[in-house]
Formats: sequence, C-alpha cells, structure tokens
Amino acid sequence: MSKVIEGLYYSESHEYIRVEGEYGYVGITDYAQNALGNVVYVDMPDVDDEVTAGEEFGAVESVKAASDLISPVSGKVVEVNDALDDQPELVNQAPYDNWIIKVELSDKVELDSLMDAAAYEAFCAK
Repeated sequence: MSKVIEGLYYSESHEYIRVEGEYGYVGITDYAQNALGNVVYVDMPDVDDEVTAGEEFGAVESVKAASDLISPVSGKVVEVNDALDDQPELVNQAPYDNWIIKVELSDKVELDSLMDAAAYEAFCAK
C-alpha cells in the first residue's frame, strides 16, 4: 500500500499539495512515484510562471515512462526544488519531503475540489 499523508490535498492525477498560508508545495504522491519507477528527470517550470488548476506544468521521466505533471491549483510559481535537477531520485526516496514547485495560491477555493487523505486512499484502491 502506498503511503498517504493526512493534512495534504490530493488530485486524481496523483499530485499532492501541502498548504502553508498563501503558499502550496506541489509534488507527486508515493503512489505515483511507485507507478513510475526510478525517476531520472523532473521537468519544472520557471519561477514567476503561472500554473493553472488541471493543466500541465511539467513532467517526470523515469526509466519506464514519462508522465505529465498536472497542477492541482492555480497561482504563480515562487520557487522550484533545485535539488531535483541533480538528484531527481529524491522524488522516489521521499516524495512528500521533495516537493517540485512552490506556488502562491491565487484561489484557495480550488482546494475544495481536491481529495483528502481518506478519499485519495479510496481512489487509489479502486
């Protein structure tokens, strides 16, 4: 069973967001990194880029496949996780510690359409 963390929001495309004030840290879930296998590259947007809920903002490439990253929220990218440039495998080792982008949220109401931990666990079990 994949690890799911309480207090995060989850999308059907297997991204999570951890909200702290006006900011959200977006990454891929443990379920997603397990499905991908060994991650070899993370394609991230630039700081100051805008992301839109439900739209692609980058990609994760593994030895098995490439997968688009879909933003769970809209807002402005204020930081990217530069550590992933040199060590993309951090996403495999600790997906919830190694977020991909930090976003300044433009509309917190969007969080209402995401799943909580229990709903995401049920979604993954289907």
